[in-house]
Amino acid sequence: MATALKIVPPEEKVTSFVSRKHKMLINGRWIEAASGKTFPVYNPATGEVMAQVAEGDREDINRAVSAARNAFENGPWPNLTSSERGRLIWKLADLLEKNLEEFAELESLDNGKPLAIARAADVPLAVDLFRYMAGWATKIEGNTIPISVPYTPGAKYLAYTLREPVGVVGQIIPWNFPLLMAAWKLGPALTTGCCVVLKPAEQTPLSALRLGELFQEAGFPDGVVNIVPGYGETAGAALAAHPDVDKVAFTGSTEVGKLILQAAAGNLKKVSLELGGKSPNLVFADSDLDTAVAGAASAIFFNHGQCCCAGSRLYVEKKIFDRVVDGVAEKASQIRVGPGFDPSTDMGPLVSKEQLDRVCGYLESGFAEGAKAVVGGSKMGDKGYFVKPTVLVNTKDSMKVVQEEIFGPVVTAIPFEDLSDVMPRANDSMYGLAAGIWTRDIQKAHRVAAQLRAGTVWINCYNIFDAALPFGGYKQSGWGREMGHEVLEQYTEVKAVCSAL
Repeated sequence: MATALKIVPPEEKVTSFVSRKHKMLINGRWIEAASGKTFPVYNPATGEVMAQVAEGDREDINRAVSAARNAFENGPWPNLTSSERGRLIWKLADLLEKNLEEFAELESLDNGKPLAIARAADVPLAVDLFRYMAGWATKIEGNTIPISVPYTPGAKYLAYTLREPVGVVGQIIPWNFPLLMAAWKLGPALTTGCCVVLKPAEQTPLSALRLGELFQEAGFPDGVVNIVPGYGETAGAALAAHPDVDKVAFTGSTEVGKLILQAAAGNLKKVSLELGGKSPNLVFADSDLDTAVAGAASAIFFNHGQCCCAGSRLYVEKKIFDRVVDGVAEKASQIRVGPGFDPSTDMGPLVSKEQLDRVCGYLESGFAEGAKAVVGGSKMGDKGYFVKPTVLVNTKDSMKVVQEEIFGPVVTAIPFEDLSDVMPRANDSMYGLAAGIWTRDIQKAHRVAAQLRAGTVWINCYNIFDAALPFGGYKQSGWGREMGHEVLEQYTEVKAVCSAL
């Protein structure tokens, strides 16, 4: 599974960007933290510090929120036409596409993912998201409503609704898809006319900071987008609780999502949450096994398993259980684990030592409860944060490795007898983000999809995303939706207007 190192050095401009002392973007200016503090950013492939970034705190959040409020109420942003806003967002997408290779390299360095994946998926999906949202800028509409008021006989009224931007938005994004998650948040906020304070994950702030430079290059007015890196318990908490923030949008763990909700209660700001998952992936005996095996492996091992919708609970019909487990294990054993800049790498390191310790802790818990690793089951090497792709069997539904989100390349494989056996178990989770179904029986596929308590159900595919396709969770996997036209509801207020004629 390990590969010989064939590291391709990053482009000179990437090396130059990473090596700077990074500041934060507030009101169109790059400034140091009010405290003067910085924090280290680590290369997950080596565990070594590769950058120093300004450490935002409460005072920096105050300054950023003030800048966003002024831009929303007094700056040129509210006076732009919807078409002008859309053109600015489209221009940003063009600039991002122009610098695709640079951003792919930043993502690979910062997150650890293979460069080829960042180049093919992360950056193009972000570009597409901004273009999709640019198109919505001119299509956010209200309605005219015929009303009948029995206590004013004979009176005539003109009644209509307006969709208006919610205001100043605090956005807190995770480290697994740093650039793409920034796009998912920023795109709809900007197309609806909101102003933003973005807090990137402390593990992966670099692409967000570089994106801030593109916002300036595209010509966005000062204060419309402010970027404050820092730690979740300081900068993130201050943003979520800030009394002059109208809405907070968060992607991350369910545990932190609950803290965000508590912090937001002070002024009852609007909240949208895209949280954790423990997604069931159901393989039926009538499926195309070659496709199902490859899909099941990809469902869990894509992005090192650091995917909130990862197919981490693999339920396989009993009669084909051994064949599917052996097939997924064989796929896992063929995955080449190494640094993201090695062209032969299929899977990079986990993002941090904290995440490495978390995943290894879950493995130890599984083994203590009787689980067995068909393949993998441990960390790899002494340098960097690498974990072997792992397939666990002999697992029970009550085990921590089955019930709790591991967020690493670990799948639990569990046999089932029939639909009546598997459906309650598939839904037996506090999460409800995604699910997968593998079968040739299209009627069964859609019946099962209707019964699964999940925000996204993939049939004979997995991890298919598009800017037009809404994404979000049931139960403790979150509130609201990202992407699609549904996300626009998260960033707008509906105003009813009634005029006597």
